[in-house]
Amino acid sequence: MRDNIVKKVCKELGITQKELAEMLGVNPSAVSQWNIETPKMAEKTLELLLENHKLKKDLKEIVKAHRIIHKYLDVQNLDS
Repeated sequence: MRDNIVKKVCKELGITQKELAEMLGVNPSAVSQWNIETPKMAEKTLELLLENHKLKKDLKEIVKAHRIIHKYLDVQNLDS
């Protein structure tokens, strides 16, 4: 049995199914129904939401690392 994509998305994004429905512009009852059977289009949309969320988290980490490197290089330049 595969994981429930709706529950996975809600957990990962820290939102309720109602909030997910609002985000996607669909009726909350549709999202509730997806717990039983998820249409292919909805499944792809939810997978893309997860991917987008992961990429945003990764980008934040890259930006943070970039700032640390620049701060380190600035300090090194001052010491030269």
